[in-house]
Amino acid sequence: MKFGIVVFPGSNCDHDAYHVSKHVMQQNAEFLWHKEADLKGVDVVILPGGFSYGDYLRCGAIARFSPVMKEVVRFAERGGTVLGICNGFQILVEAGLLPGVLLRNSSLRFACKFVHLRVENADTRFTNRCRTGDVLHIPIAHGEGNYFTDTETLLRLEGNNQIIFRYCTRDGEVTDEANPNGSLSNIAGIINESGNVLGMMPHPERAADPLLRHTDGQRLFQSIIEHYLIGEREPVLAESGRR
Repeated sequence: MKFGIVVFPGSNCDHDAYHVSKHVMQQNAEFLWHKEADLKGVDVVILPGGFSYGDYLRCGAIARFSPVMKEVVRFAERGGTVLGICNGFQILVEAGLLPGVLLRNSSLRFACKFVHLRVENADTRFTNRCRTGDVLHIPIAHGEGNYFTDTETLLRLEGNNQIIFRYCTRDGEVTDEANPNGSLSNIAGIINESGNVLGMMPHPERAADPLLRHTDGQRLFQSIIEHYLIGEREPVLAESGRR
């Protein structure tokens, strides 16, 4: 299978995602420049963290208009797997692929540290190598990760099991103290209704290489790979010569 990592002007976690996909997880991987008109036949698209276009106007607000995003939206609408990490999550929200908004952290300070995440739904292509209730130890690095949405949307997210990760304590307890940015209901990651688009503020690619002594992030990449390779599911190919 093949990962495609989109590179926007200002992306700074693209090489981390590429390294984990290709060298740690031993899969094909390719960078996709933001001006690309196609996705070069990738099976999975990763929108990495960073500061796309300098985060001017609003995080992700300019990146959503990049030429490559037209293809990412089409790919997602056909059922293709899309993972947005940090700035990638913000871009997915701005592009309308996920509901809600990401506000300034409640502290008004940039937060960069390891946090604990409780897996709320292990029955997805992104978390099938986890169990519901598992606690992952993964870093965050953002100034605008405070997830918010209206009450009706929150109820729909909860009812459809679309909340995938919540900030929690080491023991898995969801508390205000464990919430690093003031996110509504401690939300750290959500999925779309179809289950093929995940956005999350924590960085799994920064906790996936054994050399860094933190590997909980591998479980997301392993889940995606298992979804395609072990589950023998038919991937949705990005439009290219592979059809």
